[in-house]
Amino acid sequence: MSSIKDKLSKAYDFSNSWTGTVIIVLLVIFFIAQAFVIPSGSMKNTMLIGDYLFVKKYAYGIPTPTIPWLELPVLPDFDDDGHIIKGDGPERGDIVIFRYPLNEDIHYVKRCVAKGGDVLFIRDKNFYLRHVEGDEYITKNFPKEKIVSVNGMLFVKNPYGDKHKGIHHDDNRVNDGRYGQQIFNFPPIEIPKDEYFMMGDNRDNSTDSRWWGSVPYRLIVGTPWFIYFSWNNNDNDDNKSNDYLIRWDRIGKTVEELEKEL
Repeated sequence: MSSIKDKLSKAYDFSNSWTGTVIIVLLVIFFIAQAFVIPSGSMKNTMLIGDYLFVKKYAYGIPTPTIPWLELPVLPDFDDDGHIIKGDGPERGDIVIFRYPLNEDIHYVKRCVAKGGDVLFIRDKNFYLRHVEGDEYITKNFPKEKIVSVNGMLFVKNPYGDKHKGIHHDDNRVNDGRYGQQIFNFPPIEIPKDEYFMMGDNRDNSTDSRWWGSVPYRLIVGTPWFIYFSWNNNDNDDNKSNDYLIRWDRIGKTVEELEKEL
């Protein structure tokens, strides 16, 4: 018993030392959680500019750890899948933090709207998804009014809006040539295996997979855990008196809790 007490005492003393504190913090950042701030309005109204959150890094496996800010890998990526422990990838509808495919030092946050084997297209801003599981899955899980037949295949029209109320369109963005055609019409594509199509909830004000393609599993980092701080960081709303005010009603809440309030 005394031996156990001695070991616990030594562990406690080590954790209170500068070296122990640094090591514990790095282990948490490498394998458990990492701070992240929402920098743009692409996920409004679900997540807002000025939301500070912890990312659950073990949600989809354990990403290969890197030194924060320097983005230098601490361990080799033996399987070239971006993870030291592989897990299940994101599910449709998940909000995901991932490395930007065109610059892997930058982290993005979007919603996963399709995964490997799914087929999707956009017509007049409406999002159509054919799940890889096929017609039987679609007819079993979605109401008839949302199911359409295109070239003999069943698609679900706007499958996420009912559950995720933050998803919306900007009525001021019309197809007059000023904006990317990807917003209004996007040709049918099949998502490659182990890749994920990401879109912002602020559909008409989001640069996402419509522009730079699907995200491979090796770039997946995690999912939002909870918001630990939030303030109105001058996010261009009409009421400037709200600028830099703390959003006390968002602190401590998970994304699921915030979505229920929308």
